[in-house]
Amino acid sequence: MTLRSLNISKDWTLFLDRDGVINHRLVDDYVKTWEDFRFLDGVLEAMKTFNQIFGNIVVLTNQQGVGKGLMKAETLEEIHRKMILEVNDHGGRIDKIYYCPDLRTSGSFNRKPQVGMGLKAKKDFSQINFKKSIMAGDSLSDMEFGKRLKMNTVWISTVEFQPMKHPRLIDFAFDSLFSFSKNL
Repeated sequence: MTLRSLNISKDWTLFLDRDGVINHRLVDDYVKTWEDFRFLDGVLEAMKTFNQIFGNIVVLTNQQGVGKGLMKAETLEEIHRKMILEVNDHGGRIDKIYYCPDLRTSGSFNRKPQVGMGLKAKKDFSQINFKKSIMAGDSLSDMEFGKRLKMNTVWISTVEFQPMKHPRLIDFAFDSLFSFSKNL
C-alpha cells in the first residue's frame, strides 16, 4: 500500500499531533509561550499542500503542562491562535485544534491514545469518516489513537520506527511533515 493508492481527496481528514510534528518539541519541558514555539522546517509549506488535498485538517494535542499548572489554558489558546494565523498566512489551514490538559496518570478519555478528542472532532465535523482519515504523529500514543478509530497512521520522526516492536500500528513513516506532504 502507498499513500497515493489511498486516493486521498477532499472527503479525507488529516489529524495532526502538535509537538514534534508541527513545532519543535522541548525536551523535558513544555511550549509555554509563543516565544517558545518554533515551526519545524518545511511545516508551513506542508500545511499549504495539505490545504489543497484534505477536506478537514485537525490538530489533536495532549497538553498536560496546563494540568500541571505550568501554563494557563488561555496562554495555550493564544499560542494556538497565533499558530493558526501563521499557517493561514502561508496558504495553509487548520480547521480546529483540540487539546487535553489532563495529566498522563489521569486515565482521561480525552488524552491520546484514548479517542475522546477524535470523537469531539467527529461531532463538530459530521463529514469526518475515520476510515478516510490519517493520523500523523511522533509518538506511539498518536499511532494507537489512530488505529483505535480505524485511521491510517503516519509516523513522523527522525527516529527510525521498528515495526517488529509495534506491528500494525504504523502504516507509513516519514522523517518530517514536509516529506509526508511531498509523498501525497
